[in-house]
Amino acid sequence: MALNISFELQEQDLEYFRNIMQKTQQSVSQLSQAEVLAAARALAGEVKHQVPDFVASRLKQLELLVAMVEDSEWDLTAEEKLDVLSALAYFAKPEDLIADHLPVLGFLDDAIMIELVAQELAEDLQAYTEFCQYRQNEIERRGAEAQTSKADWLESKRQELQSWMRRRRAEKRSSRSSSGFRSVFSFRG
Repeated sequence: MALNISFELQEQDLEYFRNIMQKTQQSVSQLSQAEVLAAARALAGEVKHQVPDFVASRLKQLELLVAMVEDSEWDLTAEEKLDVLSALAYFAKPEDLIADHLPVLGFLDDAIMIELVAQELAEDLQAYTEFCQYRQNEIERRGAEAQTSKADWLESKRQELQSWMRRRRAEKRSSRSSSGFRSVFSFRG
């Protein structure tokens, strides 16, 4: 028998998580890109088979964020990488809100943070996912010739998707109040 529990986080609840994210970012701001990515990758790998579905589904988003930063063909700007790395900072901290060793609930806080990060970076994730699908489809379609001209056709699609992503992000930022969740995603203070 499965038990379905759902809950809604109100603005004051989200503010609590924003504050946690800010404190975490300050405490891990000295970590390198490699350390932040390694911690996020370790969390995703460590818990893949021992967590409830609601956590496992969010771990896929975490893995996608790591891949987005590491993908040289996606080629994020330094500022965009910093946004993603700042969002991943929570997962680089060994102690979090709920001890991870607790069965079932141990990764609830991680799942909530991943969901908040994924919502904030939705355009980035959507554009990157589309880019990966396009890249795979073109490699399959072009066969052996794909590698010889890959840089040309991939660059064009990357520019198209990143332009869309940046335009949507700018529209989203200009239409939201100054208390947007993204504001906590900066090591720059």
